[in-house]
Amino acid sequence: MIISVFCLVVTLLLFVVLNDMRRPRKYPPGPKLLPIVGNFLHYRERLKALGYHHLVWMELYKKYGDIVGMKLGRNYVIGVFGANTIREVFTREDFDGRPDGFFFRLRTFGKRLGIVFSDGQFWQNQRKFSLQHLRSFGFGRKEMEEKIQEETRSLIEIFKNKNSEPIFMHNAFDISVLNGLWAMMAGQRFDIDDERLRRLLQIIHDAFRLVDISGGMLNQMPFLRYVAPNASGYNQIKEILERMWEFLEETIEDHRKMFAYSQQPRDLIDAFLQKIDVKNDPTFTDDQLMSLCLDLFMAGAETTSNTMGFAMLAMIIYPDIQKKIQNEMDREVGRNRWPALCDKIRLKYTEAVLMELQRRVTIAPLGIAHRALRDTELYGYLIPENTIILTNLYSVHMDESFWKDPYEFRPERFLNEKGDLTVNDKHYIPFGGGKRRCLGESLGKANIFLFFTSILHNFNIERADDSELKLEGYDGVTMAPKPFRVRLIPRQD
Repeated sequence: MIISVFCLVVTLLLFVVLNDMRRPRKYPPGPKLLPIVGNFLHYRERLKALGYHHLVWMELYKKYGDIVGMKLGRNYVIGVFGANTIREVFTREDFDGRPDGFFFRLRTFGKRLGIVFSDGQFWQNQRKFSLQHLRSFGFGRKEMEEKIQEETRSLIEIFKNKNSEPIFMHNAFDISVLNGLWAMMAGQRFDIDDERLRRLLQIIHDAFRLVDISGGMLNQMPFLRYVAPNASGYNQIKEILERMWEFLEETIEDHRKMFAYSQQPRDLIDAFLQKIDVKNDPTFTDDQLMSLCLDLFMAGAETTSNTMGFAMLAMIIYPDIQKKIQNEMDREVGRNRWPALCDKIRLKYTEAVLMELQRRVTIAPLGIAHRALRDTELYGYLIPENTIILTNLYSVHMDESFWKDPYEFRPERFLNEKGDLTVNDKHYIPFGGGKRRCLGESLGKANIFLFFTSILHNFNIERADDSELKLEGYDGVTMAPKPFRVRLIPRQD
């Protein structure tokens, strides 16, 4: 009897193990699956060797083709590569979902909230509300440019007071960039020397380094939070979130005290509180307000600031390009005023440099993860419902068949023979595409252009030491420049 039970248990276990190693029917090709962990061990081994998540996927791309099927822990994850395949994902409603799972719910109180990792009708309503009210407080309008210009003037004044002393530039724009968005969200700005906020922003940067865009180890095997809370990153992420929640709760509570619901909203938080008070839409809750603020705050504090850090780094590495930009500004704008957004049409080389920077660096190399909303097909492969889809933007921006010399920093590739800007939208997608295209694109572009041109209008950027400098940064959800210092030498009028 005991032997029979033992044999039955072994048979069942063997069946479960063998079944767990089977790939779904017509699933995209990829490495062999192991029971329970899937391809997790293979992935971690290659990540340790290559150093970057997007390079692990690029290695798989070269071996298996434009669509690679993986299983990381319990999650089916597909990597999608190349301009045509990625555009197919961006334009198909089947792939408009966002990942669900432990990590994505951990940051929003165990629910699917916010606007970055929500989807369906909930996401559409919340996105529409957010954009509508951000626009009423200046988003995408002249007021937005004026707010950014105020921040550029304030930052330039601080830089001038440094008297050409070495300055760390990898995170120099954090607070200034955030202020433009925060003024529309919360009706206030932060002092650039606010030490508490600087620590908070450093925490956010650390958070973006802890996981990858698929949710990382914690999302793939959430039970690890019990057996390895530190190694899985659970304790660190929880601490970061608690600090963020505390900060945002203070801000929202101040608005509750100051705002009379009968008056005109002063900012997005006021408008949201007013919507909660009306009680005509159950999706407008205190938790959703916190989650929305968390999404906007973290996105606003990370991508644009990192882009500016890389922009300063590029100007040190390529001083001849820095000089060409300054010559163009002097010629097209003059020395008696700073460049404005209306000058973009004439500052063609400057625009080409910024486009080349965003292509070469690709701040979000794996984009923001998508999710298959239903069982569907992609170029003959069957994609199961709830599969996570990673759009490898890096593969598009570094495609040798289109860019020829993708590792070279060559702004002229965005200029035609007449010196006019030329862009192939299929092969240049720093802000993603489709319905899930970056909500803050216009703010990000305005910030990058105005901060970049104001710095180069006022200063020559020089090396502060002899350390080797490269455009490769820290890995994570987004790429971040490694610490570096510069000397900002005032230009003569």
